[in-house]
Amino acid sequence: MGFSTLVLAAGAGTRMHSKKPKVAHEILGKPLLRWVIDTAKAAGSDEVFTVLGHGRKSTIPLASDTTVVFQDQQLGTGHALMMAEDALVAAGVSTLVVLSGDTPLLRKETVQALVNQHLTQDAAVSLLTMCVDDPTGYGRIVRNHQQDFLNIVEHKDASTEELAINEVNSGVYCFDTANLFGILGKLQTNNKQGEYYLTDVAALTLAQGGRVVALCAQDASELAGINDRLQLSQASAQAQQRINTAHLLKGVSMTDPSNVWIGPDVELSSDVEVLPLTMLSGTTTVGCGTILGPMTRISNSTIGADCVIDESILIDVAVEDQVSVGPRAYLRPGTVMRTGSRAGTNVEIKNSDIGVDSKVPHLSYIGDAELGEGVNIGAGSITCNYDGADKHVTIIGSGSFVGSDTMLVAPVEIGEDVVTGAGSVITKNVPSGALALTRPEQVIRENWKRKRDEAHD
Repeated sequence: MGFSTLVLAAGAGTRMHSKKPKVAHEILGKPLLRWVIDTAKAAGSDEVFTVLGHGRKSTIPLASDTTVVFQDQQLGTGHALMMAEDALVAAGVSTLVVLSGDTPLLRKETVQALVNQHLTQDAAVSLLTMCVDDPTGYGRIVRNHQQDFLNIVEHKDASTEELAINEVNSGVYCFDTANLFGILGKLQTNNKQGEYYLTDVAALTLAQGGRVVALCAQDASELAGINDRLQLSQASAQAQQRINTAHLLKGVSMTDPSNVWIGPDVELSSDVEVLPLTMLSGTTTVGCGTILGPMTRISNSTIGADCVIDESILIDVAVEDQVSVGPRAYLRPGTVMRTGSRAGTNVEIKNSDIGVDSKVPHLSYIGDAELGEGVNIGAGSITCNYDGADKHVTIIGSGSFVGSDTMLVAPVEIGEDVVTGAGSVITKNVPSGALALTRPEQVIRENWKRKRDEAHD
């Protein structure tokens, strides 16, 4: 079932009222365009081509794993195919699926069903249709009395009788490219929009004696396009329900699924528990028995088994098994939490390796540091890793205890089994087994308050 895919994503999406193009907007942390490209790949597409136009700065990175062609003037869907023709011919594409970049809920199984019907029925053009309660804005599917496909009529060009049809064009097609390229040059702009309609390819194919088939999708909701923020939110809710249902049926627990948001590329093992107001996005994976939340956000991170991540934010981090994070911890990119380690309340860790069974219990900042095993960081301690120009590394050996309110001025290395006194500022390396203390001598002035008050009388 060999085929390639062309994704149409050149439009600005003016109804989004946004500075960025429509296909760059996100659902569950993933841009609309990536949903469609990934669906094409999952369906088995040999190669993916993407037509871009508006907002190239934000859309080109989203399509970096595809062959990109540009449509500088948006003169319709047929015109987009004209702009892509040279690239498709050069790649030797014979069967082409065309998808819209604003249909993130489309399933790979639906794409596969369309391609399978196209090939088994030896069609020149196959199109995916859907039946909707409100067909406003969609091209109507016109059939004869034998229910054979006759034509697609755009909403703005439809007659009163045609406007009553509720089977509509979804914008998903499968073409025999030899037929397609022979017809593209015959498309005209004699319509109210003054555009080249890709839909006209079907009628022209029939006129030449070619075979056109229409497959009605079982679930119209997966084909709904997104044109404004309201539709974006509605699609997000559908995706949320679809994804959460799949995880629940595979052994993940959720106290309130309506208050859990999980991205499409997140992987959760069985017996994971996701508490309310938790958001998981990107390529996050979570091991068996881990509890996430409440009020937790995790992106592009690996979480091991039997962890507790409570009311915290984790971005681009690696967490091994039996790790405790939070509440209200912030683990920034590059952080590694080894087995049994802990990042506690109001702790921030960045680009650091926290060793096995090491603890940063509360009110501390650890940046650009390497902690050995069994290290204990006292409250209020920080690594002073930035000198105003460069970042520097702090190394703390296994078994060391850093007293509360210790400032470790990097670059600095603390040996194994070291103790630093509370309130110390450590600027030099400390050998293993030593006590490092920079606390000044305490001064007591007796009766100071009484004498001060008398002086002011």
